[in-house]
Amino acid sequence: MSKLNPILCAVAVLLIASLACASPAISTPDPNIIDTAIAQTVVAALTQTGQPIIPITGPGSPTAAFTPTLSPTVTLSPTPVFTATPLVPQITVSVATNCRVGPGKVYDRVGGLLVGEVAEVFGRDPTGNYWYIRNPDSNGYCWLWGEYATLAGNLSALPIYTPPPTPTPMPAFEASFNKLETCVGWWVDLELKNTGAVTFKSVSVTMRDTVTGTVLSMSADGFTNLNGCSGSDTKDSLNPGGARIVSMPAFAYDPTGHNLRATITVCSNKGINGACVSQVINFKPSVSYP
Repeated sequence: MSKLNPILCAVAVLLIASLACASPAISTPDPNIIDTAIAQTVVAALTQTGQPIIPITGPGSPTAAFTPTLSPTVTLSPTPVFTATPLVPQITVSVATNCRVGPGKVYDRVGGLLVGEVAEVFGRDPTGNYWYIRNPDSNGYCWLWGEYATLAGNLSALPIYTPPPTPTPMPAFEASFNKLETCVGWWVDLELKNTGAVTFKSVSVTMRDTVTGTVLSMSADGFTNLNGCSGSDTKDSLNPGGARIVSMPAFAYDPTGHNLRATITVCSNKGINGACVSQVINFKPSVSYP
């Protein structure tokens, strides 16, 4: 309070002086006006010289509790490992498998998938047993049996292909000289092997000795093998993959060492009819009888 007295005194002096100069007449100042001015001056002085109020803490003052805010701990999830799925399905085999022009053994073989090789798959047959793949042995395509196959990729989008027409079975055989036998005369035994897909039921042979010009012929349903002087054995048919011995009519002389030419025809029906195929062989019979 002592600090404010000089200031109040100075203000009062100034107000009295100003009133004296403003009017020549001497008048008694209004005490309300003076009090109001003094109050305004004091407030202004306090505002200009005021200091910020600092709260005092002590034994009786409340203490604010400070609770630290903890940041949440971030838990990192392991990054998943993705296995790439091939855009085009792929196929492997556990056993080497033939690849054919159609879905079945009746179709020709054009390649094969070996163990450890990988091929692209482009379709399947209606049964789901064969897969249409890129031929591992060429730039084309072929059908692979799925018995030993393992597939990877999206198989649901694979188209279903209609198999090509079943190939027409083709007759084929191989003929060779077997041996020369004798009992009454000398005759040649020929061996016939069926290498095609047609069963043979009849046979015709014409044989010429190019040294003497002798010609022998035979035609028969079935295939007969003369067993020396002990008898004969006849088979009605020659199935695919099978073999038969056919005995020729006998020469009246020993043709050992002669150049012989045989024209053999086999047919799928009796009477030398049906699907027939022929072959010509040349040979020299050697002594093979007792």
